[in-house]
Amino acid sequence: MNKFDLQKRTKQFHVDVIKLCGRFPKNAAGFETARQLIRAAGSVGSNYRAGCRAKSNADFIYKIEVVLEEADESLYWLQLSQEAGLVQGEDLETLIKEANELVSIFNASDKTAQKNREGSLTKKKE
Repeated sequence: MNKFDLQKRTKQFHVDVIKLCGRFPKNAAGFETARQLIRAAGSVGSNYRAGCRAKSNADFIYKIEVVLEEADESLYWLQLSQEAGLVQGEDLETLIKEANELVSIFNASDKTAQKNREGSLTKKKE
C-alpha cells in the first residue's frame, strides 16, 4: 500500500465515522462521544497527510506517533460506543476492525522509521 492509498483510506475512515455518528442518540452521551470520535478519526487522516510532507525522519516519526495515538483513540471511542450501546450494526464492527488495522499499520510504520533513524545515526558516527 503506497502513501496515496493510505491517505485515501484514512480519509474514508473519517467519512465513515461521520456517517456512523449521525446515528448516535441525540443526548449528552451521544453528542459528546460522537464529538470525540469525529475529532480523533479526522486527526488520523489529517496528521497522516502532514506526515507525508515531513521535513525530516525525526519530523515523520513525530507525526506518525500522533497518527498512531489518534487511531488508537478512535478505536477506544468506537469500542466504548459499542459497549455503551450508543450505536450498533455491521458498520460499527467494520470501523472497529479498520481502526485496529490502522493502529497496526501506523505502529509498524513508527517502528520502521525509528529503526531507520537509528541505523542512519549509527552510520554517521562511523
